[in-house]
Amino acid sequence: MNIHNMSLLIGFLLMASSSSIFANQAKDIMDKVDTQQRAVADSTLSLSHLSSCPFAKKNKKISCTESPRIKLMESVTRQNGEHKKDSQSISIVLEPAREKGIGMLTYSYDDDLKNTESWLYLSALGKVKRMASGSGEDQEPVAFFGSEFTTEDMESGKTDEYDYDILQEGSYSGHQVWVIEAKPKAVRLKKTHYSKLLFWIEKERLVALKVQTYDRHAKLSKRIMFKGFENIKGLWLARDMTIYNLKINRLSRLKTLKIAMGVKVESDFLTQRSLNDFAFREETLASLRQYFK
Repeated sequence: MNIHNMSLLIGFLLMASSSSIFANQAKDIMDKVDTQQRAVADSTLSLSHLSSCPFAKKNKKISCTESPRIKLMESVTRQNGEHKKDSQSISIVLEPAREKGIGMLTYSYDDDLKNTESWLYLSALGKVKRMASGSGEDQEPVAFFGSEFTTEDMESGKTDEYDYDILQEGSYSGHQVWVIEAKPKAVRLKKTHYSKLLFWIEKERLVALKVQTYDRHAKLSKRIMFKGFENIKGLWLARDMTIYNLKINRLSRLKTLKIAMGVKVESDFLTQRSLNDFAFREETLASLRQYFK
């Protein structure tokens, strides 16, 4: 082997080694971000304000073009499994009055062979409806109470289903961040509507400040912004999340008004019974509300 070829080989090996190091670092960062996110969601009661509206951009400012549709809701979430990567959540609409009692139950699994499951309770009909998983080319993702948030957007514990890479480092909104690209592995491609995601991860608090999702044709589809961070029991929580659907110019904003972490949630509460059994649900929620501050 001549000197020129040897130099090329050494250069290639160095580049491959550097790429592997960055990929491992990116995965480690995203695992830490995910661990904190799952800890925040473990045995938690929250009171939230969800608003949605079509939007337009004028003079670099985004604003609603119609009056927002607003919901007030209570949610209970819990992480399960050996590594706390299975999740269960239930959300009940409190306002407006015409939608009071509508509920949504969602199960997400660490098992990559199992799809996320969701059930919707329509109080006017008194029936529980199982929602399609949202996977596959011919299915739409399950929307969270008709908002631009989907069950996929709100999942956690799925870092093993992606390959990660640090694209760049620098300053964003006054914070030092990594910009990390996530590309779904083969197992994830079967059940995602995204070809890749970009995360702006703040280095100090290990939280996402911004996420961009790209559709199956690699076109930018959604932008998610996080702000209003608060440290609760040593964990960072974004109290204010806004998601912009850039394909249809519609946004949804989720604001956490109250939150109680580490509450005792019995396993039988996070079942379909809590969707249609008002007395059972209220008895449990009444006992949990005392933890609100």
